[in-house]
Amino acid sequence: MAREQNEVQGIIPVDKPKDWTSHDVIAKLRGAFRIKKIGHSGTLDPMATGLLAVLCGRSTKLSDALMASQKTYEMTVRFGLETNTQDITGEVVKESPLPEDFGIEAVSKILPEFRGEIEQLPPMFSALKVKGKKLYDIARRGQEVEREKRPVTIYGLELLALEGDTARFRCVCSKGTYVRTLAHDIGQKLGCGAALTELRRTSGSFLSIEEAKRLEEVLSWDLERLRAEAEKNLEKVTTALNGSA
Repeated sequence: MAREQNEVQGIIPVDKPKDWTSHDVIAKLRGAFRIKKIGHSGTLDPMATGLLAVLCGRSTKLSDALMASQKTYEMTVRFGLETNTQDITGEVVKESPLPEDFGIEAVSKILPEFRGEIEQLPPMFSALKVKGKKLYDIARRGQEVEREKRPVTIYGLELLALEGDTARFRCVCSKGTYVRTLAHDIGQKLGCGAALTELRRTSGSFLSIEEAKRLEEVLSWDLERLRAEAEKNLEKVTTALNGSA
């Protein structure tokens, strides 16, 4: 006999753990609380951590509007290294020496070129479809296909720290931005290549990482606590959405 499913209405901001897919988080919460309808407002890659807005019940209808909101990331980038996925999870395809003038000044000098409206070439290891086929399925067969560049907006890009060959940045960007491609393109501009090594979403969907709860904590709640938290966050997000309209 199928288990009875629960109605939960609202939004739960979860701090997604590393090596979990966004779907893993959704599946865990669906199973633990027997939630009838559940989704999220923007996928995080398994290597990424941070804010994942989990949408429950009627809140799933807000998915498109919330995905369109600005998102903020803290990204760690290693220079002198290129991989086939543009991040540290991939196969190393090239290693290059750092430029002689590599440093805070050299990196900071090129960042204005990556702010505002820019174009990105979607990476082969992505879920984007070309002629009905996902790019990562094609890439796993060792093949590559032509892709069209896509416009995105980088509202803010700040160098937070640089030590050796590794830098930390804060990036505020639009829907559709590939942060690992941004890291790759910065490396190309510097002439030494780069790969994303860490990524953490700190805000998005009108919520912040300070409001997110660890998955283990959410799983420790009873159903009434979950409902109360979800409704509280829904009220905040709805107010913010109405204010931005």
